[in-house]
Amino acid sequence: MDKHVYKLRPSDYWKIGEHESWFSDMAAEGLHLKKIGVLFAKFAKGEPKDMNYRIELTSKRYISSEQKQFYQENGWDYVAKYGMYHIFASPVKVNAPELHTDPAEQAYTLTELDKKLKSNAITSVVAAIFLTGMLGANLFLDGTPFLQLIDGGLLHLNLISLFLIFATYQTIIGAKSIHTLKKDLAAGKSIDHRAKWSKNSKRRTIISLLFTILLLFSSIVPFYKLVQDTTETLPESTPSLPIVRLAEIENNPNLLRQEPEYFGGDDVDWANRLSISWDPLAPVQYETDENGYVPGEQWADQSGEYSPSLSTEYYQLQFSFLAEPLLNDLRKRNHYPGRGIKLVHSENKSFDTFYAYEEQESKEVYASIGNVVVYVRYHGFAKIEDIIIKMEEKVTLMEL
Repeated sequence: MDKHVYKLRPSDYWKIGEHESWFSDMAAEGLHLKKIGVLFAKFAKGEPKDMNYRIELTSKRYISSEQKQFYQENGWDYVAKYGMYHIFASPVKVNAPELHTDPAEQAYTLTELDKKLKSNAITSVVAAIFLTGMLGANLFLDGTPFLQLIDGGLLHLNLISLFLIFATYQTIIGAKSIHTLKKDLAAGKSIDHRAKWSKNSKRRTIISLLFTILLLFSSIVPFYKLVQDTTETLPESTPSLPIVRLAEIENNPNLLRQEPEYFGGDDVDWANRLSISWDPLAPVQYETDENGYVPGEQWADQSGEYSPSLSTEYYQLQFSFLAEPLLNDLRKRNHYPGRGIKLVHSENKSFDTFYAYEEQESKEVYASIGNVVVYVRYHGFAKIEDIIIKMEEKVTLMEL
Protein backbone atom coordinates (compact mmCIF):
# COMPACT_ATOMS: atom_id res chain seq x y z
CA MET A 1 0.00 0.00 0.00
CA ASP A 2 1.38 3.39 -1.04
CA LYS A 3 2.35 5.82 1.68
CA HIS A 4 1.22 9.37 1.12
CA VAL A 5 2.37 12.75 2.36
CA TYR A 6 0.74 16.16 2.07
CA LYS A 7 2.66 19.32 1.35
CA LEU A 8 1.52 22.92 1.28
CA ARG A 9 1.57 24.36 -2.21
CA PRO A 10 4.56 26.73 -2.53
CA SER A 11 2.90 29.47 -4.58
CA ASP A 12 -0.40 30.71 -5.94
CA TYR A 13 -2.24 28.47 -8.37
CA TRP A 14 -1.71 30.74 -11.39
CA LYS A 15 2.10 30.51 -11.17
CA ILE A 16 2.38 27.72 -13.70
CA GLY A 17 6.16 27.46 -14.06
CA GLU A 18 6.75 27.45 -10.30
CA HIS A 19 4.32 24.58 -9.79
CA GLU A 20 5.81 22.54 -12.63
CA SER A 21 9.28 23.06 -11.17
CA TRP A 22 8.07 22.13 -7.67
CA PHE A 23 6.47 18.88 -8.86
CA SER A 24 9.74 17.93 -10.59
CA ASP A 25 11.79 18.68 -7.48
CA MET A 26 9.43 16.61 -5.33
CA ALA A 27 9.71 13.68 -7.77
CA ALA A 28 13.50 13.90 -7.49
CA GLU A 29 13.01 13.39 -3.73
CA GLY A 30 10.78 10.36 -4.28
CA LEU A 31 7.45 12.18 -3.85
CA HIS A 32 5.14 11.73 -6.83
CA LEU A 33 2.07 13.90 -7.31
CA LYS A 34 -1.30 12.17 -6.95
CA LYS A 35 -3.77 14.93 -6.14
CA ILE A 36 -3.85 18.68 -5.61
CA GLY A 37 -6.27 20.94 -3.76
CA VAL A 38 -6.70 24.53 -2.64
CA LEU A 39 -3.83 24.52 -0.15
CA PHE A 40 -2.20 21.09 -0.22
CA ALA A 41 -0.83 18.61 -2.73
CA LYS A 42 -0.90 14.86 -2.09
CA PHE A 43 2.20 12.83 -2.98
CA ALA A 44 2.91 9.10 -3.02
CA LYS A 45 6.24 8.02 -1.58
CA GLY A 46 8.40 6.08 -4.02
CA GLU A 47 11.76 5.93 -5.73
CA PRO A 48 13.35 9.24 -6.73
CA LYS A 49 12.84 9.95 -10.42
CA ASP A 50 13.72 12.68 -12.88
CA MET A 51 10.32 13.86 -14.07
CA ASN A 52 8.95 16.70 -16.15
CA TYR A 53 5.55 18.14 -15.32
CA ARG A 54 3.36 20.31 -17.49
CA ILE A 55 0.15 22.14 -16.65
CA GLU A 56 -2.50 22.45 -19.33
CA LEU A 57 -4.99 25.28 -18.86
CA THR A 58 -8.53 24.93 -20.20
CA SER A 59 -11.74 26.92 -19.97
CA LYS A 60 -13.53 23.80 -18.70
CA ARG A 61 -13.04 21.81 -15.53
CA TYR A 62 -12.55 18.56 -17.42
CA ILE A 63 -10.32 17.61 -20.30
CA SER A 64 -11.54 15.20 -23.00
CA SER A 65 -10.43 11.57 -23.00
CA GLU A 66 -9.29 12.03 -26.61
CA GLN A 67 -6.92 14.82 -25.58
CA LYS A 68 -5.60 12.74 -22.68
CA GLN A 69 -4.97 9.83 -25.01
CA PHE A 70 -3.23 12.08 -27.53
CA TYR A 71 -0.89 13.42 -24.85
CA GLN A 72 -0.27 9.91 -23.51
CA GLU A 73 0.75 8.71 -26.95
CA ASN A 74 3.28 11.53 -26.92
CA GLY A 75 4.73 10.47 -23.57
CA TRP A 76 2.61 12.54 -21.15
CA ASP A 77 0.48 10.80 -18.50
CA TYR A 78 -2.48 12.55 -16.91
CA VAL A 79 -1.77 12.92 -13.18
CA ALA A 80 -4.19 15.29 -11.45
CA LYS A 81 -6.37 18.37 -11.84
CA TYR A 82 -7.30 21.46 -9.88
CA GLY A 83 -10.20 23.42 -11.30
CA MET A 84 -9.21 24.26 -14.87
CA TYR A 85 -5.56 23.25 -14.33
CA HIS A 86 -4.70 19.79 -15.66
CA ILE A 87 -1.34 18.26 -14.77
CA PHE A 88 0.65 15.83 -16.95
CA ALA A 89 3.92 14.06 -16.16
CA SER A 90 6.65 12.41 -18.23
CA PRO A 91 10.02 10.86 -17.29
CA VAL A 92 12.94 13.03 -18.41
CA LYS A 93 14.56 10.06 -20.14
CA VAL A 94 11.56 9.71 -22.47
CA ASN A 95 12.35 13.14 -23.89
CA ALA A 96 8.69 13.69 -24.72
CA PRO A 97 7.83 16.62 -27.00
CA GLU A 98 6.30 19.67 -25.36
CA LEU A 99 2.53 19.82 -25.11
CA HIS A 100 2.77 23.10 -26.98
CA THR A 101 5.69 23.78 -29.29
CA ASP A 102 4.39 27.14 -30.48
CA PRO A 103 3.84 29.80 -27.74
CA ALA A 104 1.49 31.77 -30.00
CA GLU A 105 -0.66 28.68 -30.54
CA GLN A 106 -0.71 28.06 -26.78
CA ALA A 107 -1.78 31.67 -26.23
CA TYR A 108 -4.77 31.08 -28.51
CA THR A 109 -5.85 28.10 -26.37
CA LEU A 110 -6.05 30.45 -23.37
CA THR A 111 -8.54 32.84 -25.00
CA GLU A 112 -11.68 31.28 -23.50
CA LEU A 113 -10.04 30.78 -20.10
CA ASP A 114 -8.88 34.40 -20.09
CA LYS A 115 -12.46 35.59 -20.72
CA LYS A 116 -13.88 33.26 -18.09
CA LEU A 117 -11.43 34.32 -15.39
CA LYS A 118 -12.04 37.98 -16.19
CA SER A 119 -15.80 37.42 -15.83
CA ASN A 120 -15.26 35.54 -12.55
CA ALA A 121 -13.13 38.40 -11.22
CA ILE A 122 -15.81 40.98 -12.03
CA THR A 123 -18.49 38.83 -10.38
CA SER A 124 -16.30 38.38 -7.30
CA VAL A 125 -15.69 42.13 -7.00
CA VAL A 126 -19.42 42.89 -7.23
CA ALA A 127 -20.20 40.23 -4.61
CA ALA A 128 -17.44 41.53 -2.32
CA ILE A 129 -18.71 45.11 -2.61
CA PHE A 130 -22.27 43.95 -1.86
CA LEU A 131 -21.14 41.90 1.15
CA THR A 132 -18.95 44.70 2.48
CA GLY A 133 -21.83 47.14 2.08
CA MET A 134 -24.22 44.90 4.02
CA LEU A 135 -21.78 44.36 6.86
CA GLY A 136 -20.86 48.03 6.89
CA ALA A 137 -24.53 48.95 7.17
CA ASN A 138 -24.97 46.61 10.14
CA LEU A 139 -21.90 48.04 11.83
CA PHE A 140 -22.19 51.75 11.18
CA LEU A 141 -25.77 52.76 10.35
CA ASP A 142 -26.72 53.40 13.97
CA GLY A 143 -23.26 54.72 14.86
CA THR A 144 -22.41 51.93 17.33
CA PRO A 145 -19.88 49.66 15.56
CA PHE A 146 -18.16 48.36 18.71
CA LEU A 147 -21.46 47.43 20.31
CA GLN A 148 -22.52 45.65 17.13
CA LEU A 149 -19.27 43.69 17.02
CA ILE A 150 -19.52 42.60 20.64
CA ASP A 151 -23.21 42.46 21.45
CA GLY A 152 -24.55 41.95 17.93
CA GLY A 153 -22.45 38.86 17.23
CA LEU A 154 -21.03 40.29 14.00
CA LEU A 155 -17.35 39.61 14.65
CA HIS A 156 -17.27 36.19 12.99
CA LEU A 157 -19.17 37.52 9.97
CA ASN A 158 -16.62 40.30 9.58
CA LEU A 159 -13.78 37.80 9.84
CA ILE A 160 -15.39 35.64 7.16
CA SER A 161 -15.83 38.75 5.02
CA LEU A 162 -12.08 39.42 5.32
CA PHE A 163 -11.44 35.91 4.05
CA LEU A 164 -13.85 36.44 1.14
CA ILE A 165 -12.25 39.78 0.29
CA PHE A 166 -8.85 38.09 0.27
CA ALA A 167 -10.28 35.36 -1.98
CA THR A 168 -11.61 38.08 -4.30
CA TYR A 169 -8.17 39.66 -4.39
CA GLN A 170 -6.69 36.28 -5.28
CA THR A 171 -9.25 35.87 -8.06
CA ILE A 172 -8.36 39.28 -9.50
CA ILE A 173 -4.61 38.60 -9.36
CA GLY A 174 -5.16 35.14 -10.87
CA ALA A 175 -7.17 36.55 -13.78
CA LYS A 176 -4.58 39.28 -14.34
CA SER A 177 -1.71 36.76 -14.25
CA ILE A 178 -3.34 34.45 -16.80
CA HIS A 179 -4.05 37.45 -19.04
CA THR A 180 -0.38 38.47 -18.76
CA LEU A 181 0.68 34.88 -19.51
CA LYS A 182 -1.50 34.89 -22.63
CA LYS A 183 0.10 38.14 -23.82
CA ASP A 184 3.62 36.81 -23.15
CA LEU A 185 2.90 33.61 -25.06
CA ALA A 186 1.43 35.57 -27.96
CA ALA A 187 4.66 37.57 -28.03
CA GLY A 188 6.66 34.34 -28.32
CA LYS A 189 7.81 34.08 -24.69
CA SER A 190 7.50 30.48 -23.45
CA ILE A 191 6.70 29.41 -19.88
CA ASP A 192 9.77 28.84 -17.70
CA HIS A 193 9.18 25.24 -16.64
CA ARG A 194 12.03 25.37 -14.11
CA ALA A 195 11.06 28.65 -12.42
CA LYS A 196 12.28 29.03 -8.85
CA TRP A 197 9.51 28.30 -6.37
CA SER A 198 11.29 28.33 -2.98
CA LYS A 199 11.39 32.13 -2.63
CA ASN A 200 7.58 32.29 -2.45
CA SER A 201 7.12 29.16 -0.36
CA LYS A 202 7.59 30.75 3.08
CA ARG A 203 5.35 33.72 2.29
CA ARG A 204 2.58 31.48 0.99
CA THR A 205 2.90 29.17 3.99
CA ILE A 206 2.43 32.07 6.41
CA ILE A 207 -0.49 33.59 4.47
CA SER A 208 -2.21 30.24 4.01
CA LEU A 209 -1.80 29.37 7.67
CA LEU A 210 -3.16 32.74 8.83
CA PHE A 211 -6.23 32.62 6.61
CA THR A 212 -6.90 28.96 7.39
CA ILE A 213 -6.85 29.77 11.11
CA LEU A 214 -9.06 32.80 10.45
CA LEU A 215 -11.62 30.74 8.54
CA LEU A 216 -11.65 27.92 11.11
CA PHE A 217 -11.98 30.40 13.97
CA SER A 218 -14.82 32.22 12.20
CA SER A 219 -16.63 28.93 11.60
CA ILE A 220 -16.27 27.71 15.18
CA VAL A 221 -17.28 30.97 16.91
CA PRO A 222 -21.08 30.83 16.31
CA PHE A 223 -21.30 27.19 17.46
CA TYR A 224 -19.20 27.81 20.56
CA LYS A 225 -21.26 30.90 21.34
CA LEU A 226 -24.46 28.88 20.96
CA VAL A 227 -23.20 26.42 23.58
CA GLN A 228 -21.91 29.08 25.98
CA ASP A 229 -24.87 31.49 25.92
CA THR A 230 -27.49 30.73 28.56
CA THR A 231 -30.46 32.42 30.20
CA GLU A 232 -31.88 31.50 33.60
CA THR A 233 -34.02 32.96 36.34
CA LEU A 234 -31.97 35.45 38.34
CA PRO A 235 -31.25 33.97 41.79
CA GLU A 236 -32.36 35.91 44.85
CA SER A 237 -28.73 36.32 45.87
CA THR A 238 -25.64 36.64 43.64
CA PRO A 239 -22.70 37.57 45.90
CA SER A 240 -20.08 36.43 43.37
CA LEU A 241 -21.45 38.42 40.44
CA PRO A 242 -20.13 41.98 39.88
CA ILE A 243 -23.61 43.44 39.42
CA VAL A 244 -25.81 45.72 41.50
CA ARG A 245 -29.09 44.20 42.72
CA LEU A 246 -32.48 45.86 43.03
CA ALA A 247 -32.81 44.94 46.70
CA GLU A 248 -29.47 46.62 47.46
CA ILE A 249 -30.63 49.89 45.94
CA GLU A 250 -34.16 49.87 47.35
CA ASN A 251 -33.03 48.75 50.81
CA ASN A 252 -36.66 48.07 51.69
CA PRO A 253 -37.64 44.89 53.58
CA ASN A 254 -41.12 45.10 52.04
CA LEU A 255 -39.80 44.82 48.47
CA LEU A 256 -41.12 41.70 46.74
CA ARG A 257 -40.18 40.12 43.43
CA GLN A 258 -42.72 40.66 40.67
CA GLU A 259 -44.81 37.68 39.61
CA PRO A 260 -42.84 35.43 37.20
CA GLU A 261 -43.26 35.92 33.46
CA TYR A 262 -42.77 32.73 31.45
CA PHE A 263 -42.68 32.55 27.66
CA GLY A 264 -42.56 29.68 25.20
CA GLY A 265 -42.98 26.97 27.81
CA ASP A 266 -39.53 27.46 29.35
CA ASP A 267 -38.81 27.76 33.07
CA VAL A 268 -37.11 31.18 32.89
CA ASP A 269 -38.71 34.11 34.68
CA TRP A 270 -38.07 36.77 32.05
CA ALA A 271 -39.08 39.57 34.42
CA ASN A 272 -36.17 38.54 36.63
CA ARG A 273 -33.58 36.90 34.45
CA LEU A 274 -29.82 36.47 34.11
CA SER A 275 -28.31 36.03 30.65
CA ILE A 276 -24.70 34.88 30.36
CA SER A 277 -23.02 35.40 26.99
CA TRP A 278 -19.66 34.83 25.35
CA ASP A 279 -17.92 36.61 22.50
CA PRO A 280 -14.27 36.53 21.38
CA LEU A 281 -13.99 40.24 22.18
CA ALA A 282 -15.98 40.01 25.43
CA PRO A 283 -15.63 36.50 26.86
CA VAL A 284 -17.65 37.37 30.01
CA GLN A 285 -21.00 39.10 29.62
CA TYR A 286 -23.92 39.38 32.02
CA GLU A 287 -27.28 40.93 31.31
CA THR A 288 -29.93 41.08 34.02
CA ASP A 289 -33.47 42.33 34.48
CA GLU A 290 -35.15 42.72 37.87
CA ASN A 291 -38.71 43.82 38.55
CA GLY A 292 -40.22 44.21 42.01
CA TYR A 293 -43.07 45.90 43.86
CA VAL A 294 -43.80 47.22 47.33
CA PRO A 295 -47.30 46.33 48.59
CA GLY A 296 -49.29 49.36 49.71
CA GLU A 297 -46.88 51.91 48.21
CA GLN A 298 -47.80 54.04 45.19
CA TRP A 299 -45.89 55.94 42.54
CA ALA A 300 -45.69 59.69 43.17
CA ASP A 301 -48.34 60.41 40.53
CA GLN A 302 -50.63 57.72 42.01
CA SER A 303 -50.55 55.87 38.68
CA GLY A 304 -50.29 52.49 40.37
CA GLU A 305 -48.44 50.30 42.79
CA TYR A 306 -44.78 51.21 43.23
CA SER A 307 -42.84 48.75 41.06
CA PRO A 308 -39.13 49.59 40.71
CA SER A 309 -36.98 47.90 38.08
CA LEU A 310 -33.27 47.47 37.42
CA SER A 311 -31.38 46.28 34.35
CA THR A 312 -27.64 45.71 34.06
CA GLU A 313 -25.27 45.03 31.17
CA TYR A 314 -21.79 43.88 32.16
CA TYR A 315 -18.92 43.31 29.70
CA GLN A 316 -15.50 41.94 30.54
CA LEU A 317 -13.51 42.68 27.40
CA GLN A 318 -10.57 40.87 25.89
CA PHE A 319 -8.74 44.18 25.41
CA SER A 320 -8.96 47.23 27.66
CA PHE A 321 -8.69 49.68 24.73
CA LEU A 322 -12.20 48.59 23.68
CA ALA A 323 -13.74 49.77 26.96
CA GLU A 324 -14.23 53.45 26.18
CA PRO A 325 -15.52 52.93 22.60
CA LEU A 326 -18.01 50.32 23.85
CA LEU A 327 -19.17 52.58 26.67
CA ASN A 328 -19.71 55.44 24.22
CA ASP A 329 -21.67 53.14 21.90
CA LEU A 330 -23.93 52.13 24.78
CA ARG A 331 -24.62 55.81 25.46
CA LYS A 332 -25.36 56.45 21.79
CA ARG A 333 -27.77 53.54 21.65
CA ASN A 334 -29.78 54.71 24.66
CA HIS A 335 -29.61 58.49 24.30
CA TYR A 336 -31.54 58.99 21.10
CA PRO A 337 -32.64 62.52 20.07
CA GLY A 338 -35.61 63.86 22.00
CA ARG A 339 -34.99 61.86 25.15
CA GLY A 340 -35.04 64.20 28.14
CA ILE A 341 -32.64 62.41 30.49
CA LYS A 342 -29.85 64.72 31.74
CA LEU A 343 -26.19 64.20 32.57
CA VAL A 344 -25.59 64.75 36.31
CA HIS A 345 -22.11 63.22 36.83
CA SER A 346 -19.24 62.78 34.36
CA GLU A 347 -16.43 61.45 36.55
CA ASN A 348 -15.83 59.17 39.50
CA LYS A 349 -12.52 58.36 41.19
CA SER A 350 -13.36 54.64 41.32
CA PHE A 351 -13.74 54.31 37.54
CA ASP A 352 -11.72 55.20 34.45
CA THR A 353 -14.74 56.53 32.58
CA PHE A 354 -18.02 57.45 34.21
CA TYR A 355 -21.36 59.02 33.23
CA ALA A 356 -24.55 59.24 35.29
CA TYR A 357 -27.91 60.45 33.96
CA GLU A 358 -31.18 61.22 35.71
CA GLU A 359 -34.72 62.32 34.82
CA GLN A 360 -37.23 62.01 37.68
CA GLU A 361 -37.50 58.29 38.53
CA SER A 362 -35.26 57.19 35.62
CA LYS A 363 -31.52 56.82 36.29
CA GLU A 364 -28.70 55.47 34.16
CA VAL A 365 -25.03 54.90 34.96
CA TYR A 366 -22.25 54.04 32.50
CA ALA A 367 -18.86 53.10 33.92
CA SER A 368 -15.63 51.43 32.88
CA ILE A 369 -12.59 50.25 34.78
CA GLY A 370 -9.73 48.47 33.04
CA ASN A 371 -11.30 46.03 30.59
CA VAL A 372 -14.76 46.10 32.22
CA VAL A 373 -17.78 48.12 31.08
CA VAL A 374 -21.01 48.33 33.09
CA TYR A 375 -24.33 49.91 32.21
CA VAL A 376 -27.07 50.15 34.87
CA ARG A 377 -30.60 51.36 34.17
CA TYR A 378 -32.93 51.93 37.13
CA HIS A 379 -36.50 53.18 37.48
CA GLY A 380 -37.66 53.94 41.00
CA PHE A 381 -37.47 56.26 44.00
CA ALA A 382 -33.85 55.58 45.02
CA LYS A 383 -31.32 58.37 44.47
CA ILE A 384 -28.71 58.03 41.78
CA GLU A 385 -26.04 58.38 44.48
CA ASP A 386 -27.35 55.13 45.99
CA ILE A 387 -26.71 53.33 42.69
CA ILE A 388 -23.23 54.84 42.38
CA ILE A 389 -22.28 53.78 45.91
CA LYS A 390 -23.35 50.20 45.24
CA MET A 391 -21.41 50.16 41.96
CA GLU A 392 -18.31 51.39 43.77
CA GLU A 393 -18.69 48.51 46.22
CA LYS A 394 -18.58 46.09 43.27
CA VAL A 395 -15.28 47.42 41.89
CA THR A 396 -13.26 44.67 43.59
CA LEU A 397 -15.37 42.00 41.89
CA MET A 398 -15.08 43.82 38.56
CA GLU A 399 -11.29 43.76 38.72
CA LEU A 400 -11.06 40.00 39.30
